[in-house]
Amino acid sequence: MYHNNSIRILAGNSHPELAQAVAERLNVPLVPVTVKKFSNGEINVKISESVRDEDVFIIQSGCNDVNDNFMELLILISACKTASARRITAVIPCYPYARQDKKDKSRAPITSKLVANMLVVAGCDHVITMDLHASQIQGFFDIPVDNLWSEPLMIGYIKRRIEGWRDGIIVSPDAGGAKRATAMADKLGVEFAIIHRKRDGRSLSAPEHMEILVGDVRDKVAILVDDMIDTGKTLALAAKTLHEKGAKQIYALISHGLLSETNMNMIEELPIELLVVTNTIPQNQHQNLCKKLVTIDVSPTIAESIRRTHNGESISLLFGEWAETTGVEVI
Repeated sequence: MYHNNSIRILAGNSHPELAQAVAERLNVPLVPVTVKKFSNGEINVKISESVRDEDVFIIQSGCNDVNDNFMELLILISACKTASARRITAVIPCYPYARQDKKDKSRAPITSKLVANMLVVAGCDHVITMDLHASQIQGFFDIPVDNLWSEPLMIGYIKRRIEGWRDGIIVSPDAGGAKRATAMADKLGVEFAIIHRKRDGRSLSAPEHMEILVGDVRDKVAILVDDMIDTGKTLALAAKTLHEKGAKQIYALISHGLLSETNMNMIEELPIELLVVTNTIPQNQHQNLCKKLVTIDVSPTIAESIRRTHNGESISLLFGEWAETTGVEVI
């Protein structure tokens, strides 16, 4: 069993509910932290308890005001470093700038590499994150990175909550998510399909449509899986395509529900039964606007990864049966 006197959990302003849930699961109180802004916008941090020679975990997600939240995280790391913390782990459920992971056009920045550099320079010794947009981001760090997966939680949800899943088909809305979709389909023992997004013409403003490249969805329960939803346009196109191709029911399971530019009324009108996301990003305001939105709690997985990291135990168990057998908690 871990020792309560050597584990310290801190949280910034990005997702206090998740931090509280993790702390309660570990039976460790959150360290009192005040994160305020000066009138000119500068961030001021005050840690009210000693963290000298402690194992510190700072929970801060990349959501809402991404830049402010990331700056808060860096300042908290730096403050703990200069306060002589033994080890500092940044727990970042949703990694900021994860989509800027490669130079896809001339003069494009690889900002997720810059984020990695900034975390290390601030004094971070270890990173725990969840469902990275691209796995190679782990290679941007020279410190250990644990990329947790929500996949076992999603599989648990499908088995327990989606009727007729055995006659289902896992669908990826783009070629990039094919690996995720095929892995889930294999574990569930069902088929998979891949949708291709295409512009009707060369202009960037040309209308888009989708076509199914692989798989047949007719009369099946179609389960769309993706790592992120932001504007909701991909989901809308994919749901429309699956509906036109004769899918019996459509569910969407997406790890990070950013939903920053999404019209929640549009999701309400889509031909989907439910949109299932995790709480790596706060969903309170979205849930009030959309009855189809369901949130899966990831705090058990994050809490267990913190406990195992602190005790020097393997985290690989979290990727398999552990998550599926612990049950899926819906908020």
